[in-house]
Amino acid sequence: MKKTRLLLMLACSLFVVTAQAKTYQVGVALANFDLNFVSILRSQMARELAAQQLQGQFVDAKGDVALQVQQVDDLINQGVDAIILNPVDTQGVQPMITAAQRAAIPLIFVNRKPEVPLSGATAYVGSDSALSGRLQMEALAKKMNYRGNVAILMGALSNEETRERTRAVEAVIAKHKDLKVVEKQTAKWQRNEAVDVVSGWLLNGTPNDAIAANNDEMAIGAIMALKQAKKNGVLVAGIDGTPDGLQFIKNGDLAVTIFQDAKAQAIGAVQVTRAMLDHAKTEPYNWIPYATVMRENYPQFAQMNQK
Repeated sequence: MKKTRLLLMLACSLFVVTAQAKTYQVGVALANFDLNFVSILRSQMARELAAQQLQGQFVDAKGDVALQVQQVDDLINQGVDAIILNPVDTQGVQPMITAAQRAAIPLIFVNRKPEVPLSGATAYVGSDSALSGRLQMEALAKKMNYRGNVAILMGALSNEETRERTRAVEAVIAKHKDLKVVEKQTAKWQRNEAVDVVSGWLLNGTPNDAIAANNDEMAIGAIMALKQAKKNGVLVAGIDGTPDGLQFIKNGDLAVTIFQDAKAQAIGAVQVTRAMLDHAKTEPYNWIPYATVMRENYPQFAQMNQK
């Protein structure tokens, strides 16, 4: 009898150890590995997944909405315990939400806010896109003495970030009678695309006093185009505070950027995922603050947003 009881106790102990030792599998579906900010998110999430003892599997949608939907389905079919999603199209997320809900697994959005209400085992970790556009244009307008022509470089038109940042920039401009939007075009978040767009503006001869770009990569592309054309006196502003963007701030080429904390977003997304897996209480929206960066205060951000 004692022997039987001992064996049962050992079996129970082994069961508890096995249960405690379970390693959760987390699928991480990212919009595009080639985007600078997404690349930073990826490396920071990989570190935090390891710190949280979670096994991560990263997939790259390469900017393709249909591919991302398929990748999420594949991750679910492979039996992941949760998915962290950086969506290609913030308006096209419902199929992936529905698939995750059917599989009864948590779905955590990071960096790009889905344009549908979130509830249940879904959450968003990131920043307020409209606020970044407002902060950017307020700082830029002040440097312009609230007068002049502004051109806007937009990100991918499928993104909530693009629409909200652009609307916020336009709203600030509308408050000042001597400020005017003279150009507005997408460069799809890309540096090379921005070089082409701004070069075209310069060839058209439209007088620009400033360029407000939806991210640092496009701002850098604008600066490159201005330098190639030997066009001086145009203020350029970005958003993200990437290492490259901060270097351009240091050099005096970029007038302002709005620091978006990739590390905090990445860590927050993984920690919310961990909490959901542990059935702990979570909030549907988890906001990460911004900061305005100019040449006088950039050193305090220089070591942040590193890969």
